[in-house]
Amino acid sequence: MLVDSHCHLDFPELKADLDGVLSRMRSNGVSHALTISTTLQTFPAVLAVARSKENLWCSAGVHPDELRDGREATTAELVALADDPKVVAIGETGLDYFRVEGDTEWQRERFRAHIRAARETGKPLVVHTRESAADTVAILREERAAEVGGVMHCFTESWEVAQAAIDLGFLISFSGIVTFKNAAALKEVAKLVPLANMLVETDSPYLAPVPFRGKTNEPGFVKHVAEEIARLKGVSFEEVAQRTTANFFSLFRHAAA
Repeated sequence: MLVDSHCHLDFPELKADLDGVLSRMRSNGVSHALTISTTLQTFPAVLAVARSKENLWCSAGVHPDELRDGREATTAELVALADDPKVVAIGETGLDYFRVEGDTEWQRERFRAHIRAARETGKPLVVHTRESAADTVAILREERAAEVGGVMHCFTESWEVAQAAIDLGFLISFSGIVTFKNAAALKEVAKLVPLANMLVETDSPYLAPVPFRGKTNEPGFVKHVAEEIARLKGVSFEEVAQRTTANFFSLFRHAAA
């Protein structure tokens, strides 16, 4: 069985047919999924989805792409949100400089608050990084994120960044992007990341893998990510499924298999 380590089941594209999405997930051999928080406002809906099924969990956090709305989530507030057995991670947090102009210090402070909440709760981090890898790794080091570990989700960076994250006790998660024909560099990184340090995900409803590229993504499609990883590494699909599932439950230790 596989686990989709990162999806957004509260988003309208998936929530509108959640029972169908979960049924197709099971039929594709995906036993569990982690649905990810992106805003304070939508966290209750994320938690409700996680509570609705035994095989779902969620995170608590604010995505770095979410602009400031006059109030930032404090470490104490994140700790309080995470005080639920269905919340097994802090995030999605991190840095994203792609769409931001001018001062980005507010992103770094938000990131630090999340790392401190992770250390206080003992729950690992779900980290997003885009055009910000050096700062992301530096802050993880400064805030002692290695004490709790986490995952670099939807990884698209270099092997050097992957190695730095692995050295901090983080797993590297590959999404449908690794199946794209124009992702040659990422495919090379996937060959280098040991299975012991790897997760697979969909980031659905976005980034559907080949052969569904351009369509709405869903957790059942994580099978195609695992198949591509197996092809790239020259191992069996079953080995990728077994190792990444074991890695998920080892990292997200508050989740029960």
